[in-house]
Amino acid sequence: MTERQWQRDYAMLALRIDRLITGTALIYRGPAQWRAAVAAEPPAAPGALAEEAERLLESAPSAYLRAHVRAMRAVARRLAGERLPLAEYGRRCLGLEPRRVPEEVFEQAHAELDAALPRTPGPLADRLRAWRAAHTLRDVGRLPELVGRAVAEARARTSKAIVPLPEGEVVGCALVTGVAFHGAGDYEGGLRSTIHINKEIPFNLADLLYLVTHEGHPGHIAESMLKELRLGPEQGVRFMVSPSFVLSEGLGLLAEELVFPGDEAQEWLNANVFPELGIRPDGSDFAAVHRARNVLWGVWGNAAFLADEGRGEAELGAYLRRWALYDDGEVAAVLGLLAPSPMSPYIFGYFHGWELVRRWVTGPDRARRLLTEQLLPADVTSQDHTGAGL
Repeated sequence: MTERQWQRDYAMLALRIDRLITGTALIYRGPAQWRAAVAAEPPAAPGALAEEAERLLESAPSAYLRAHVRAMRAVARRLAGERLPLAEYGRRCLGLEPRRVPEEVFEQAHAELDAALPRTPGPLADRLRAWRAAHTLRDVGRLPELVGRAVAEARARTSKAIVPLPEGEVVGCALVTGVAFHGAGDYEGGLRSTIHINKEIPFNLADLLYLVTHEGHPGHIAESMLKELRLGPEQGVRFMVSPSFVLSEGLGLLAEELVFPGDEAQEWLNANVFPELGIRPDGSDFAAVHRARNVLWGVWGNAAFLADEGRGEAELGAYLRRWALYDDGEVAAVLGLLAPSPMSPYIFGYFHGWELVRRWVTGPDRARRLLTEQLLPADVTSQDHTGAGL
């Protein structure tokens, strides 16, 4: 089999599995005729797709692609009725074994939030909501302009501190409704991208750079653009329940810290955004809040384990209120995302990816490698000698 034929069969396998999954499991920028061909077929039998993955494994041209075929094989087997413990299923998909995070880690994050938020009375969850409300953008129509301003700054810092970015890149902002996400960065090719933001969720301006760096630069858009420019066709098929997305989401959560170290994000917002909107400094520490929130992604993973064990919505809701500090509306939005499904392992990419990447990225060269090379969690783990803890 030629490498071109292998790449076509690989893409067709990913497209056929994606068709069987509720939602989206694939970022696809390969040939349009391949997508059209799969759309014209009857839906494939999951067992046959698992067998096709086995065949492709025998001739995979790289360790990177072999790891992604293993992930697709695991998902196809799940669709065919195989039911593994979530940790084992996650290991087969992600290339690392998800684990429960001790609640002591969340207690430490709560303590950091307590110190980072304004010293107001009331429970920690109420104080966090009040802090968000104090920084909420009242005129959502201003958001595209503010996002554009933040993109320009984050892009300039990424190009200077990590890796040169191509001239002529255009990043737009679209306000959307009826979606499950808060924000999503979409690289469309040809140096054009869009950051989509859910305008049905109040926008916390203290998170402006946190979101823009995650979805844009040096996060998802920068990674997709640079890898497509440098690596070519292999980046046209990106199966999302896979090892590469562990590192992508880890990089996204670390992105603000990489280009706005210390309190530089807060300083930039205080100088360039808040004065014209009448937002005054309140003594809070944005960087510490964001770091604590990164830790609290582990709550979602623990809740996913509980859901996989068959725990009821009442127990899951109580867990999310206690440790993620969610209110009833936030709990209702999350419960559907935690229901066991072929996509369940994806949620582990956030906390575990962030934990892995933050230990490994000890300077700009390693950040550049995450943006430009096809790395796997095993590559990062094998080179992690920092011994850093949470």
